[in-house]
Amino acid sequence: METDTFISKIAQEQNLNGHQVTSVTALLAEGATIPFIARYRKEATGSLDEVAVRAIRDRLNQLKDLTDRQASILKSLEKHRHLTDELKERVIGAETLATLEDIYLPYRPKRRTRAVMAREKGLEPLALLILEQKGIDPNQAAGSFVDPEKDVESVEDALAGARDIIAEIVNERDEVRARVRNLFFNKALVKSRVLTRMEDAGAKFRDYFDWEEPVAAIPSHRMLAIRRGEKEMVLMLDVSPDEEAAVRILEDLFITGEGDDAAQVKMAIKDCYKRLLSTSMETETRLYAKDRADAEAIRVFAENLRQLLLSPPMGAKRVMGIDPGFRTGCKLVCLDRQGKLLHYDTIFPHMSEKKAQAETEKVKALCERFEIEAIAVGNGTAGRETETFVRAIPVSKPVQVIMVNESGASIYSASKVAREEFPDHDLTVRGAVSIGRRLMDPLAELVKIDPKSIGVGQYQHDVDQKSLKQSLDDVVMSCVNHVGVDLNRASAQLLTYVSGLNAGIAKNIVAHREANGSFQDRKAVLKVPRLGPKAFEQSAGFLRIPGAKNPLDASAVHPESYPIVDSMAKDLGVTVADLMNQPDTRNRIEVSRYVTDTVGIPTLNDILNELAKPGRDPRERFEEFSFADGIEKIQDLKKGMKLPGIVTNITAFGAFVDIGVHQDGLVHISQMADRFVKNPTDIVKVQQKVLVTVLDVDLDRNRIALSMKSPAEKRDKKAKKTPANKNRPRQPKAKKGADRNPSFRNPLAEALIRSGLK
Repeated sequence: METDTFISKIAQEQNLNGHQVTSVTALLAEGATIPFIARYRKEATGSLDEVAVRAIRDRLNQLKDLTDRQASILKSLEKHRHLTDELKERVIGAETLATLEDIYLPYRPKRRTRAVMAREKGLEPLALLILEQKGIDPNQAAGSFVDPEKDVESVEDALAGARDIIAEIVNERDEVRARVRNLFFNKALVKSRVLTRMEDAGAKFRDYFDWEEPVAAIPSHRMLAIRRGEKEMVLMLDVSPDEEAAVRILEDLFITGEGDDAAQVKMAIKDCYKRLLSTSMETETRLYAKDRADAEAIRVFAENLRQLLLSPPMGAKRVMGIDPGFRTGCKLVCLDRQGKLLHYDTIFPHMSEKKAQAETEKVKALCERFEIEAIAVGNGTAGRETETFVRAIPVSKPVQVIMVNESGASIYSASKVAREEFPDHDLTVRGAVSIGRRLMDPLAELVKIDPKSIGVGQYQHDVDQKSLKQSLDDVVMSCVNHVGVDLNRASAQLLTYVSGLNAGIAKNIVAHREANGSFQDRKAVLKVPRLGPKAFEQSAGFLRIPGAKNPLDASAVHPESYPIVDSMAKDLGVTVADLMNQPDTRNRIEVSRYVTDTVGIPTLNDILNELAKPGRDPRERFEEFSFADGIEKIQDLKKGMKLPGIVTNITAFGAFVDIGVHQDGLVHISQMADRFVKNPTDIVKVQQKVLVTVLDVDLDRNRIALSMKSPAEKRDKKAKKTPANKNRPRQPKAKKGADRNPSFRNPLAEALIRSGLK
């Protein structure tokens, strides 16, 4: 396919016009990033957002892969002298890799199959004669092919070889494979069974010891859970449709007679399905189900990561970060408003009452010495106990005490990035610093950690790693550029994700800043080694310099648009700063006067919005949160308790909520609202503060069931259905095996079991 063909196809598939796809394709080819295209090239793309631009990029890559495979197959066909004009046209016309491989299959270089050996014995003419089904006597026809020298000892040997050839012919017919593939994809059942003597060892998979569900309907998390059970050799997995239905498809295509020769063809068809076709189709269907499950799991993971990265920052505060612990003590650090480490120490507030009193005086003195404004306490082991201890410290000035999710802090503390930042400090100090900085700016700190270690996804080690990395990298880049980066404070890791920059340039920026002092304006960044005009074009709009001489340097207005703003100010007889500070003055701007061939209304509106709120952080305002007093461990929980919590992870079947007891509880999707909820993200987001009710506490398995419904909603649920909920989708019937496993009837119990797989 040529590029024009790609563009036409993508435009049709995604309901776009050709100009939009052409512009995005050209910009991507020039090295433009998705955030840059979506933010600063709206006239060229027709204001496509990042999602649409990303979809075009991904589809382009898929079509390029298809084209590369077509070229490879054509080369192979030509090399082996199979290529004809008709075959070439079919190869070029294939629209999917599956169709392409079906076309190529009969010509693919083969290993020594049973059909190949039968052909070597000269039995192909017999096979073709029988396949015609003209009413011949197959035994009589096979007699002339008996030849002991060719290892064909009898009529039955000849017929068996002929059937092997017919089976291969049937298997390699692209129409056959297309129809049987469609049957598998739409009608196959996923069946899982527990392997002998694995019932106890594989208890976490017990939901699937005797499970059956259509492959077309199986949710992502269930497919991945069953595949993991198979990988751990607890479950046996089978994916297949009704065999008779599959065989009927083959017979409809190949059986044309009713004689003994047709009976031979029927035998060959059944052998084809059992020995060849069913195996390859099951493999394809498993991959299809896996790809679909991967895509959904990655989508949920990416959305969770986005919400976490964009969670509200406290901002520049003098923070004390505490990594709590019992036996080894609590690691404590004091940071200035830029996150610089000023002091570190270890306290032991949980050893004895006498020791706690001494540590109280130490922490109080540190708070006063470093003028601490907030204390960030990690939510790991001893987190709640440490929070209680800190809150009780009498300080002269109010200090906010906030519990911080410390997932991934240990990964960061042992990373190369942490060693480079703090070469003279051990892991414990680095971890406490990370906790403190997360409170100040979650995005700036979390970009230093592999997203897979942050704890907001499921089955991240089971899904396709290349696709996962691409998706998560896209999210991180999108979030960083959405918020913008302070050029004079950002770490090299944060700068790496800025549009147009890479790890090498980011390090050069930090090195230049350390050697020459703060950047005074955006253009000064061009002095950084390896940062040329193209990188500047891509990155400049996302780099901020608060307090710069030119106030636009602190905004999201791109330097290429500065002349437009200057013209606006000049036409009104004011300064650029006046435009930013005086709404009445801005309202006098006649936007249409500044439209050019390259700058249209979308860009001009963006400029005006930015002038109104220059450099505004798009994240929500930070709100203080605290868990319920006296609830510090799972044993403190009682049914019916109402508790504040924070959503830590969202899955297809519900949301996990931290209520301050070291073990997240599960709000099953059925407990999120008194209405049918298709997608949990319609109700909650990561880091959202919620009020939950304790439904059940399983101390033996350390599991907590929660509800977000209000008492009124629960009463309403017992009432007769109203017209508003009569159309609520019916729940699927219990799957096979439900009688043997009561949890199949209880979606909450099922989800709690699955949560053990997280």
